[in-house]
Parts: sequence; structure tokens; C-alpha cells
Amino acid sequence: MNDSLAYLRTPVAIRERAAKVLKYVEDGQSQWFQLDPNGLETAVQAALAVTRERFPDPATIPFHSRWRHFESGGRDRWKALAERLKHLPAEEIARRRMDLAVVSVLLDAGAGAAWSYREPGTGETYARSEGLGVASLHMFANGAFSRDAKGDPLRVDAERLAQLTPVDIAMGFQVKAHNPLLGLEGRAELLRRLGTVGLERPGALFDIVVANAGGGEVKAEAILAAVLDKLSPIWPSPRGDVWEHPVVGLVPFHKLSQWMSYSLVEPIEGAGLKVVALDALTGLPEYRNGGLLVDAGALQPKQRVLLEKSFAPGDEAIVEWRALTVALLDQIAEHVRLQLRMDAEHLPLVKVLEAGTWFAGRRLAAERRPGGGPPITVESDGTVF
Repeated sequence: MNDSLAYLRTPVAIRERAAKVLKYVEDGQSQWFQLDPNGLETAVQAALAVTRERFPDPATIPFHSRWRHFESGGRDRWKALAERLKHLPAEEIARRRMDLAVVSVLLDAGAGAAWSYREPGTGETYARSEGLGVASLHMFANGAFSRDAKGDPLRVDAERLAQLTPVDIAMGFQVKAHNPLLGLEGRAELLRRLGTVGLERPGALFDIVVANAGGGEVKAEAILAAVLDKLSPIWPSPRGDVWEHPVVGLVPFHKLSQWMSYSLVEPIEGAGLKVVALDALTGLPEYRNGGLLVDAGALQPKQRVLLEKSFAPGDEAIVEWRALTVALLDQIAEHVRLQLRMDAEHLPLVKVLEAGTWFAGRRLAAERRPGGGPPITVESDGTVF
């Protein structure tokens, strides 16, 4: 079996190992899950219903990325910031957008049900991913990540990141005793490590990716490769988001790195390049997509304890849940395209995630549990989910 780090960092490896877990479960060997085709159809229909409701014209479906959270409440917050940068060349604007996206994604682990963010200026309150996105954008806008907060706030510099403390994050995210945020230390530590990986700024990824672009085209896989190559030192484990399964062996996911890669597409395309082969990247194995599969009945827990106790990211049940999520999201995407009469080029997986599966997962969770938390609880350290 190929367990080289280079192989485990590829989307091909993610899909191959996920397929092995799927077969393991289909063969009835798992002690945690069994598959129900009717439940998978329920998940497809839930995703379709949300897609049609949110995007009557499927041609308008945007990418699933951090930029959607910056638009929470129907406000285009980046547009106001872009106005302050319009004197800069397109490439530098791309670097600054990537500065923001990288930092914001790294701050985007599960917030917990008790935390929310009240936006200055609008007075609107946002929670979970939207709240984390809006809060991080305001920190960026205020120069919290810049070496020159007053003179040139809209950038992220390694030397500033290396000095960040949990208190800085707590202040930016309005954390108080009655407004606790999960994984505060983990988030601050990730950003501090980001400041020590040898990139002068996160936006330097733009130059790395563009250096290998041919004919103005950038392969999505090349974005992920650059992210994994340059940012791997920030993860607590040398392998990153790769976990051991007792039968299948090492199972890679690189969820946060892929979410980041998806979030870098728009800055890159904003500089006049085209990102191609988006479907090489996989679906994101996090609790909204994974929760959809459990709540829709596609994945049926074999043990009650799965829904009752809390699990660590490396536990067998969680590794299986996430691998099954990767494999089944590909199947859901095929069904959704079929129903909408669209092909993978016009409706890549990254748009299926945005239009349907993520929101369908959230909706089912809200219907089934007070607070809308996931069906299975994972102890987040701020670096996995």
C-alpha cells in the first residue's frame, strides 16, 4: 500500500481510501455504520430541494467558499474593502484577498452553539461559520493581521501573525464568559504557526500557484498542492488531516486545506486567470455534509453510543464517518446533476456543496436537534472540523 506523504496529499488518495472505507461498510464489516440506499435518496432530495429554493436558476450557483460567509445577511462586505484597494494592480489585490481567505479559513473550525458575533455598524448577530467569517473579515479590515495596522491595514504579514495571542482572537471575536468560543487556543496557535512557515504573507501562495500556470489556466489540484506543501508545518500532526483506520490503513481528508483551496479560486480568477479541473478536489468531510447523511438516514448508526457520546477526530467511528462523507458526496453530486440536467463542468462538486448539501445538512440538524448541532459530536481542537 502506498503510504508516502506525497501520495497521501493527493485528492486521488483521498478518494481511493474513502472508496475502501465505503466498500468495508457496504460489506457489513463496520461496527459503526450501515448504508441505506433509501436514505441516500432522501439526502439527494433534501439537497435538491434546498438548491431549487436558493437558486431557481442553477446557472447562478456560486462556489462553496469562505467568500459566501463574507456575504452573510446579503451584504457584500468585500466590495467596501475593495474600494480601498482599487489603486493596486490586480495581482496585488489577489494576494490581499488570499491573505484574508487563508487566515479566515484557519479560524473557521466549529464555533460551538453558545458563541455569536454582533457586527459593528449593522448591529446584526451571526453565529457559527457566518459569524466566524464576518468576525475575521472585521479583524482584517481593522489591521489586526497587518504589520502596519494604521498605514496599510488590509493585508496579512507573517511577522504580525507570529505574535498573535488567544487574547487578540478573543477580542476580535467578542469572546466573553457568556459568549464562549470553542478552540480559542488552537486557532491562535494555527495563526502563530502560519507566521513561521517561511511565507512573508499568505498571499504569496498566489505567486507560487501562478508560476506553474500554463496558458492562463490553474489546475485546482495545483492550488491544493501549494497549500499542503507550504502550510503543512502548521498542523499539530506532521501528516496533517490523515488518520488511521484499523482495516483500511491511513485515510487522508485535508478538509481545511481543500476548503482553503476552494476559497482561493475567486481571488485567483479575479486576477484574470482561469481555475480548471475543479472536480479533482473532493467534497468536504465536515459535520454539515456528514450530518446530512446521518440525519437523512443514508448512514445508519449501528450503535446508540454513536449519537450519545463525544468522539476524538482519530476515533474509528469518525474516520469512517468522514470517509463515507467523501465517497457519498460524489454520488449525491451525480444524482443532483442528473435531476438538474447539468454536467460536471457547469455544476462542479464545489457548487453542489454550496447549493445543497451543506445547507440541507444544516436544515435537517435544526429540525432534529435544539441548537442545530451535528448528530455525532466530535471534540474539535480548532484544526479539523
